[in-house]
Amino acid sequence: MNITMLYSKLHRATVTEANLNYVGSITIDVELLAAANMRVGQKIDIVNVNNGERFSTYIIPGVAGEKDICLNGAAARKVHVGDKIIIIAYASMSEEEADAFQPKIVILNDDNSIAQESKGLE
Repeated sequence: MNITMLYSKLHRATVTEANLNYVGSITIDVELLAAANMRVGQKIDIVNVNNGERFSTYIIPGVAGEKDICLNGAAARKVHVGDKIIIIAYASMSEEEADAFQPKIVILNDDNSIAQESKGLE
């Protein structure tokens, strides 16, 4: 049996743009993606700390070093520039894999620079 587990997260990212007229998704700086072991095209959940919204979308790459976190398309209606969000990726794994797995947690500063990186939830 496989179960869905937390794979990684970008914690307290700051929304830098909301682009209603784009086709959809979230644009994330590729350096932040690498830090969190996330992939372009990967399905993720987003939790808006400011308003409690929770929704799913997929990742598209942003320019390295720009620290952009941009919600596109319909998702742009669920955030405001400056909102704090949590970007969560999951993985399906066996119970044995889950017992040994440590998720990657990346905590961000207000400017989306990396404040702290860790493995595991403790």
